Amino acid sequence: MGAYIFISVLILIICVLITLIILVQNPKGGGLVSSFSSSNQFMGVRKTSDFLEKATWTLAIALLVLSLSSIFVIPRETNANKADTELKEFKNLAPIEQPPQTFPVQKETQSPEK
Repeated sequence: MGAYIFISVLILIICVLITLIILVQNPKGGGLVSSFSSSNQFMGVRKTSDFLEKATWTLAIALLVLSLSSIFVIPRETNANKADTELKEFKNLAPIEQPPQTFPVQKETQSPEK
């Protein structure tokens, strides 16, 4: 159960990071990249776009791997044990005694003789 929660939290964090990185990018070359147009910046236009693209791909691959690995840590035993316990309890129940059923008796009508 602990590994499932840990992987779920990592998936949630990666989803938020991917959303932020994609929102920073602009598909037509703008976004954060266009604001660094000065040539004396530490990270120029080209390096910023390379970093954002690599970060997007890295986080996407990490999201895929974590999603696939979460299949193996989903807690399934609790549901199976619960179903088995309920079935055993059902079998151990005493049968309910029902009163005998009485059927209504139809009265025969006498037909008038001619």
